[in-house]
Amino acid sequence: MHELFAPFMLSDMLLGNRIVMAPMTRNRAAPEGVPSPLMSIHYGQRGDAGLVISESAPVSAQGVGYPGTPGIYTEEQAQGWRKVTDAVHAKGGHIFAQLQHCGRISHPSLQVDEEMPVAPSAIKPEGLAVTYGGMQPFVTPRELATAEIPQVVDQFKRAAAVAKAAGFDGVEIHAANGYLIDQFLRNGSNQRGDRYGGSPAKRLTFLLEIVAAVSEIWPKGRIGVRFSPENRFNDMHDSDPAAHFGYYAQELSKLHLAYLHVLEGDMSATVPAVDYRELRRRFGGTYIANNGYDKARAMAAIEQGSADLIAFGKPFIANPDLVTRLRRDLPLASSDPATFYGGDERGYTDYPSASEQSLPTMAAA
Repeated sequence: MHELFAPFMLSDMLLGNRIVMAPMTRNRAAPEGVPSPLMSIHYGQRGDAGLVISESAPVSAQGVGYPGTPGIYTEEQAQGWRKVTDAVHAKGGHIFAQLQHCGRISHPSLQVDEEMPVAPSAIKPEGLAVTYGGMQPFVTPRELATAEIPQVVDQFKRAAAVAKAAGFDGVEIHAANGYLIDQFLRNGSNQRGDRYGGSPAKRLTFLLEIVAAVSEIWPKGRIGVRFSPENRFNDMHDSDPAAHFGYYAQELSKLHLAYLHVLEGDMSATVPAVDYRELRRRFGGTYIANNGYDKARAMAAIEQGSADLIAFGKPFIANPDLVTRLRRDLPLASSDPATFYGGDERGYTDYPSASEQSLPTMAAA
């Protein structure tokens, strides 16, 4: 058996394999951000991944940035998530909740009393916000006052407690893809002059305070962090991602977290400019690689020691039994982009497994 399909010890948890289901926003929550019954079916179908990471879950009403996303800050949301975690556990899987605050990637129409979205600095991102009224231009966010930031940190702590009550096995702090924590980490979006801005060490302070707060709820071996050093999504950029995120990884290594989950390169580019093997070396702990991996590339990464676990995103959409298909070299079904975001069971829970299709064996891609 190739190591990709062999069990793996993640902190104190024995995962069934090294395949991770990456977090993917699907916008199918019920009103008030409550996880829907469809969501428990969807995640349960994919529960044989070694680790499932939930879609981004806003840690507060302020953190919401998209319609139809499931929150993780109310009792009703916890009850909805409990059905999801139960479904994954029934398959023998493990599931972490991804804790998110969208920051400037929101819109007043998504905020309580139509308040302005918040950010480390009042810098308007280029692009369009997804709202219930359609696509609308992003607005200039309100810069968080220094005294407000501990309140936002506490939102993550309270969300971590909700995740524990909902039966998750751990949490992933979403510090990637242009959302609030990433906005603090990258100097293209953080122009602050206080202790949360300026040098890389100061820009890292917000994340370190969140990790410390969340670790009052969860042991550090049940906390992961996600980075995307080069990803330009949501109008993000940084003057030296290799140096800055190498430093961040080195600082996180001191905390003995469950893992560092990295979107390698840019979702819209093919050749990474950052040496991710060096980033992994500087972190030192369990490293999850993500971004366009197929079976061959995943197996090579494990063999070469450039990753411990491999996260797959889009392949899991149309292949609820992705682990089985990869292990048996079965063909992968194609997903329908028109059903990625929002809607009903179509393109969400109605993709058949290989056994339901009686597919022939074929060579791996």
